[in-house]
Amino acid sequence: MDKPDAAATPQPKQQQPDNHQVIELDEPIKRGTTEITEVTLRKPVSGELRGVSLMELAQMDVQALRKVLPRITTPSLTDIEVGRMDPADLMQCGVAVASFLLTKKARQASLEA
Repeated sequence: MDKPDAAATPQPKQQQPDNHQVIELDEPIKRGTTEITEVTLRKPVSGELRGVSLMELAQMDVQALRKVLPRITTPSLTDIEVGRMDPADLMQCGVAVASFLLTKKARQASLEA
């Protein structure tokens, strides 16, 4: 009996934990011959926020995002790649980072509103 072809069967995306968020990029990032079409952001720990004001991150300040995103993205983006991102993609990343700064209770309340 033939096994179904795994490539032909669409697989549902795995749900990410609360401390991860996948961002699908409108404009892929070119790295050599590779195109990065999505990045996963991980909730930063306090040490990864060094040298950045929490207020600047909450306000999605570009310089603050350029410092933090290379520390929390998979694949790991460079400062230059973050600087060349499409503004809409940077905004999506900024919203994700700002949401990581909220408590679980505040995040849940914003989802219910």
